[in-house]
Amino acid sequence: MSRIVSVSTCSVRVPLDKPTSFATRTVTARDYCLVKVMSDDGVVGQGFCYVGTTAGSLARIAIRELFAPRLIGEEGTRVEGLWEELYREALLHGRVGTVMRALSAIDIALWDLNARSAGKPLYKYLGHSSKDRVPAYASGGYYLEGKTPQQLGEELASYVREGFKAVKMKVGRLGLEEEEARVRAAREAIGPDVKLMLDANNAWTDLPTALLFSKRYEKYDPFWIEEPFSPDDIENHSKLAERTEIPVATGEIEAGRWRFKELLDKRAAAILQADAAVCGGISEWRRIAHMAAGYGIALCPHWFHDLHSHLVASTPNAQYVEYFPDSKVLNFRKLINRQMECVDGDLLLTQMPGLGFEFHEDVAPKYGSENEKSWTTVK
Repeated sequence: MSRIVSVSTCSVRVPLDKPTSFATRTVTARDYCLVKVMSDDGVVGQGFCYVGTTAGSLARIAIRELFAPRLIGEEGTRVEGLWEELYREALLHGRVGTVMRALSAIDIALWDLNARSAGKPLYKYLGHSSKDRVPAYASGGYYLEGKTPQQLGEELASYVREGFKAVKMKVGRLGLEEEEARVRAAREAIGPDVKLMLDANNAWTDLPTALLFSKRYEKYDPFWIEEPFSPDDIENHSKLAERTEIPVATGEIEAGRWRFKELLDKRAAAILQADAAVCGGISEWRRIAHMAAGYGIALCPHWFHDLHSHLVASTPNAQYVEYFPDSKVLNFRKLINRQMECVDGDLLLTQMPGLGFEFHEDVAPKYGSENEKSWTTVK
């Protein structure tokens, strides 16, 4: 049986082509932490996580100093046991946030390692329910300086022309009249039959304001309103869900099954958006999905279609993969050597082993900081 012989990690910062804005901030670059786990038979599993726009090296430190030493010599197939041990190791350092994202990256790498060892794409290794494709929605509609409602509508309509049957746009940055004009333009541009998702990115701090905007949006038949409040304000998520016709979606920066159980118990979300690179990895994502199935709740995971296509394909109550058609917003695709093909709004599942891609050889020297131009390896 194969055992883990090394864990390598690096942190990178990838500039966006242009600054991009959503409800509460403007982003100019994205930080990612990458990890490779090698077994004694030479197979390498890859994992990763997004670490915000500053201090991305914190995840690398957590992997190198907290997690990697506990993995050396362990069986790579003992994923569940290793997850529990690493989680307990991190109890005092952070059960959410960057440390949990670092654990997520490790867990993703272990599943990738085992699927590659078996010679199967990850979704087949997990036991797939989809055959060769999964439905996706086109994610866009960000705020840009000078961007008019008509230009927003044209952007979303271009996704529909490419075959997407669901699209997402940002809300929450502007005033009531301006925001309604944007949503109206979007609906008129895409027509009545395309699903329209609205993403507020934690824009509102009180229930009356959220209700005011939501009531204006209801006439445009949104498929969901995403992250209306801070992720810690579960009570207002629950109250809004009771008082608006729009389904509430949230969970993209939640970690651990226990927080998701609270969302379910309080009926605070009709759709969960658990991100396997945030919530605790593939292992914890699957636990959350199975728990949600018992409540009759669907999952539409956040970001990283290269990862989440495998999980949606192997999870009956997972509904959509979030897809970014280019690198203007989510620029992770600049780090990997193979892109997924999208046909008529569906992502075609890879037939390559594991996740189906490799990190570019030059990611560390190209995107690492001055002090982090190479991979750090623990043996």
